[in-house]
Amino acid sequence: MTPSRRQLIHLAAGAAALASFPRIAFAADYPMRPIHLGVGFPAGSGPDIIARIAGHWLSTRLGKDIVIDNRPGAGSNIATELAAKAAPDGYSLYLAVSANAINATLYGHLNFDFAHDFVAAGLVAMTPFVVVVNPNFEAKNLSELIALAKSKPAGAINMATSGVGSGSHISGELLQMMSGIKLTHVPYRANYVPDLLGGQVMLAVSPLPQVLDFIKQGKLRGLGVTTATRSQMLPDVPAIGEIVKGYEAAGWFGIIAPKGTPADIITKLNTEISAGVNDPDTKKRLIGVGAEPRAMSPAEFDKFIASEIAKYAKVIEFAKIQAL
Repeated sequence: MTPSRRQLIHLAAGAAALASFPRIAFAADYPMRPIHLGVGFPAGSGPDIIARIAGHWLSTRLGKDIVIDNRPGAGSNIATELAAKAAPDGYSLYLAVSANAINATLYGHLNFDFAHDFVAAGLVAMTPFVVVVNPNFEAKNLSELIALAKSKPAGAINMATSGVGSGSHISGELLQMMSGIKLTHVPYRANYVPDLLGGQVMLAVSPLPQVLDFIKQGKLRGLGVTTATRSQMLPDVPAIGEIVKGYEAAGWFGIIAPKGTPADIITKLNTEISAGVNDPDTKKRLIGVGAEPRAMSPAEFDKFIASEIAKYAKVIEFAKIQAL
């Protein structure tokens, strides 16, 4: 018997419903196996430490192991490309960091599009950079530094950072762009703190955890933190934005997934990420490594990433920064 048109329509609808059923069941039961969390930096690095803290609470809350997958190299671009091309099933996540927003412009020919190949699951934490000087340096605060830099020949004051295109470099260039000063960039591959302590370099834009103890001991002086508000770890050091209106820059860490990951999985992940960020024990662990816990919804985090890419694109163009 040949089926009627009406029967064919019913059969097609039934097939579509059956096809969608496994995905619905899959999302409801997620996760059913270990989840991999990619990290673009080596074990023991700042991003790796944050990933392991986040992985611990997610594992506890989701009831499945979170496997940290370190793939360092090429400024984190190797790991980011692998994450972008992973299956969008919720089992391949990635720890995005501020460097990814910088790299979107800094590197001209990437095999992925950071702005469009991922969906945001949730922000985990932010880490301030801090403008820091040797106590013998003649400028005692940020206003004096800006005035001093303007009174001297351009570039007379040098600025140590973690390297060309690093978060500390871009934060320093943003300060120059917004305050109208010019410093001489001194990129370091190794630790610059000994040279800063010894007075071989005048100033550094440093991740806060790297110099926090030296500032508290009076061996270095913090002039300003790069976050929009003062850091709870250095409440007596002003935010740069208090002197240079509108200034804001920071290192940040959040969890993203390949584009196409089901929305209900992203919602579930965000719920658990946010719960972890607000957990007192987890907050204590994050603050202990120099990170300030911060939660965002997926929509808020997506918007934040887009704004970071746009902001740093302007800085890179202004300073004519090229990847080495």
